[in-house]
Amino acid sequence: MKKIFENPKSIFSTLNPEEKEDLLNHITLAYPKKNEFIFKEGEKPTAFMFLIDGKVIIYKEGVGGREQIIRMTKPPGIIGYRAMLAEELHIGSAIALEDSTVGLISQEYLYGKLLKNPDFTLKLLHKISRELGFSNMRTVTLTQKHIRGRLAESLLLLKEKYGWENDGATLKVYLSREDIANLSNMTTSNAIRTLSTFAGEKVIAIDGRKIRILDIHKLEKISKLG
Repeated sequence: MKKIFENPKSIFSTLNPEEKEDLLNHITLAYPKKNEFIFKEGEKPTAFMFLIDGKVIIYKEGVGGREQIIRMTKPPGIIGYRAMLAEELHIGSAIALEDSTVGLISQEYLYGKLLKNPDFTLKLLHKISRELGFSNMRTVTLTQKHIRGRLAESLLLLKEKYGWENDGATLKVYLSREDIANLSNMTTSNAIRTLSTFAGEKVIAIDGRKIRILDIHKLEKISKLG
């Protein structure tokens, strides 16, 4: 827990030692397993959540039950906050990509204590604003880029979000072909074909769900050209 409080990217880093100690006494921990739901679309938010360990994706069901991944989170990211702050139901579902640890803070404590701290509130506003900017950018690219550009951008996004394995080339996240398709706004068959094309062009190498980036500059060029 300490690493979350001390991480400068964490919204909790703005709290003073006394506030952090008090918060520790008001956090409940949940341990979702791989592929387990943390919350589902249409549910009422029950807590302000943040990721301590693991990886989480948030997706929304579209027309015909087709899913679209709208956010990916790693520690010390926050999840489930939009619906709570907007006093609405969740518009997407959150699922653990691997065994994870999630901290939960009650709505009463959030409004009664945390949001009364101006530094915390400002940090939260910055976080929400960045998420909004990212969503706006993704809306444009997912509707205007061609298949190759969308998939290249998704692979670069996975690299930026989750980083590399120890070899400095393999993405540190293992998504199914369907998840990669949902992230890239395309069908699973198109994602499989395009990944195979990238592999044939020596841009990436594929080993099951492991994807190794062989030529990141070419991948960036494909993404930029769209």
